[in-house]
Amino acid sequence: MNDVSENPPPALPDPATVHLIVDADACPVKSEILVIGARHGMAVFLVSNQWLRLDVGANVHKIVVGDGFDEADNWIADRTSTASIVVTADILLAERVLKAGGAAIGPDGRPFTAQNIASAVAMRELNSQLRAMGEISGMNKPFSNRQRSDFKVGLETLIQLRKRLVSANLQPRS
Repeated sequence: MNDVSENPPPALPDPATVHLIVDADACPVKSEILVIGARHGMAVFLVSNQWLRLDVGANVHKIVVGDGFDEADNWIADRTSTASIVVTADILLAERVLKAGGAAIGPDGRPFTAQNIASAVAMRELNSQLRAMGEISGMNKPFSNRQRSDFKVGLETLIQLRKRLVSANLQPRS
């Protein structure tokens, strides 16, 4: 399937301008992202495997990729630059984003960094093995208002850091 967008995006997100790329299929903070993106006048790319029923503004691009394994992740990782802030709960995608020079933040507001990504990947693998053995269930707690608030603060902080980084034209030291 070809990329489909309600607002046709540029060929790639502009690597000279800070922008948001969202792993949108199961993202619980899409509305918060849209509000913050609009406040900053930033381009927002909502990447998903299915069409999202969501009202969006002029700077928001809904990207629908094929439903194959990791297609949304591949679209995101292939278009990540130093100016990208990627919102994802997918630890392996966050690792790819960091390797590409972008910033990544989880929907709970915790940024993924060079200092914490290896332990996050290790914990993901451990939890996967424990679930396979039946030691823990795969159920997540409901998303809380506190997590939404933490996300908004974390995203605002990350946007300010990335804007300074891009305007100084430096490479990240995460």
